[in-house]
Amino acid sequence: MAELKITAANFENEVLRSDKPVLLDFYADWCGPCKMLAPILHELAEEKSGTLKVGKVNVDEQMDLAIRFQVSNIPMLVVFKDGKPVAKSVGYRTKSEIAAMMEGAR
Repeated sequence: MAELKITAANFENEVLRSDKPVLLDFYADWCGPCKMLAPILHELAEEKSGTLKVGKVNVDEQMDLAIRFQVSNIPMLVVFKDGKPVAKSVGYRTKSEIAAMMEGAR
């Protein structure tokens, strides 16, 4: 399963009510580090489709969500478990760093 496009409209169902942990990527189309991160997140979404959801939030289109989670720099990754943010990182991360962040959030 590929990444989900997360909007204010589907946020509650896809993230807060998810039965799996959710890795949310707050990004923008013009952001260089965000573009570098995209293939890594796609890979994780494919590999962990049974145990993890990967969502993408375009901060330019979803200002309310960006404000709600105090996104001041992008890319910003937030891990949600049982509807609550349990881990957060700002800036580009390697696949192993993201995997470690996910493990810590279990």
